[in-house]
Amino acid sequence: MAETTTIRLLGVDDWQSFRRIRLEALRVEPSAFASTIEDWEPRPEEDWRRRLAQNPVLAAFRDGEPVGVMGLARERSSRMAHRAVIIMVYVRASERGSGLAAALLDALMEHARTIGIRQLELAVSVENPAAIRFYARHGFSEIGRIPGAFREADKDVDELLMARRITP
Repeated sequence: MAETTTIRLLGVDDWQSFRRIRLEALRVEPSAFASTIEDWEPRPEEDWRRRLAQNPVLAAFRDGEPVGVMGLARERSSRMAHRAVIIMVYVRASERGSGLAAALLDALMEHARTIGIRQLELAVSVENPAAIRFYARHGFSEIGRIPGAFREADKDVDELLMARRITP
């Protein structure tokens, strides 16, 4: 039987799938995120549901199992509501190179357009050149750098800020 992959916006009732892929991401790629597994793992169900209610999160599923995730954090003030930050980006290692990350990003951009977002922004560790190249290939440009944005193992790690305008 052929495997099928779907990408969809998660609702609050998808909290268990969201929890599963988010904790996997934090466990497998701890240096890729500002949060740690210790920040997220003990959260109760209502926190997971609230997160899905507050911010759009798309997940990729292969045969019903979550294998990738991307979220948006929209600016709240009215004069900045056309902007959103891409957050929680993760694709399972077995899916990398398959085009799934690009499909997730395309779906996220399309969703962003439908809710009135005109600019997407993100922050990525300077120690993740593959991610930087991925975003550059998809039209994101470097707009700044935060020195020492992360502390990891007593080492400061800079973050690149990137942005892309999208049309409605």
